[in-house]
Amino acid sequence: MGLDGRVALVTGGGRGIGRAIALALAEEGADVAVNYRRDEEAAAETVAEIETLGRKGRAYRASVDSWDDDQAMVEAVLADFGFVDILVNNAGIASRGHSVAKTDPAEFVRVWQTHTFGAFALTKLVLPSMRERPRGDVVMISSATTVHLPGNSSPYNVAKASLEALAHTLAKEERRNNIHVNVVAPGLVETEMGRRLVKGTAGVDDIHSLDAGSPFGHVCTPEEVADVVRFLVSDAAAYLTDQKLTVDGGSF
Repeated sequence: MGLDGRVALVTGGGRGIGRAIALALAEEGADVAVNYRRDEEAAAETVAEIETLGRKGRAYRASVDSWDDDQAMVEAVLADFGFVDILVNNAGIASRGHSVAKTDPAEFVRVWQTHTFGAFALTKLVLPSMRERPRGDVVMISSATTVHLPGNSSPYNVAKASLEALAHTLAKEERRNNIHVNVVAPGLVETEMGRRLVKGTAGVDDIHSLDAGSPFGHVCTPEEVADVVRFLVSDAAAYLTDQKLTVDGGSF
């Protein structure tokens, strides 16, 4: 896809979908800044894999729901890499599966701040350097749940829906600066969060027991989501912006 000379910042990039995205972008030639919140070891392993691909990679600890953390991280990334022209807002947390009536207000705020405020803050912080580049890309990792908005998940549903609203607004504002803004919305994915989800909601201990009933005979992999991101930030998607691509095998 030809990403030589570009620099990506991937939030939640140490594990799961974020890790797969970071490696996919590095495979195409991008240098990658990997954000993580807790799992330093996983982030270091992702950086090591990026470097084996011949690209520059560094890990940055920051809780994306904190403006101060975001500001410090972006300053460090810009000092190390010079600019960011690909931002993937992937970091996220799950909600606890309660009804609106039983949801702790603190949980609602925490989930929204992680998904939506974090994406807003990081986008705002990288835009000045991104606007100076020949092309910029912001990709928001949302969820297929925003289509049906199931019950007992109001913090997550609202956070992802507002993340998509942010993306569509930003796309209209930044198109004149040659910045593309798109949404990728996976369904169930074979990640730690996906495994916890199916165990908590359906009592499924092995996510692969769902393969036979899934589209194309398997639960979506992180790499399949990463391939969509890889496409969106490439020249092959030069005329795409303000789009939402749902990666669920057509299951909805």
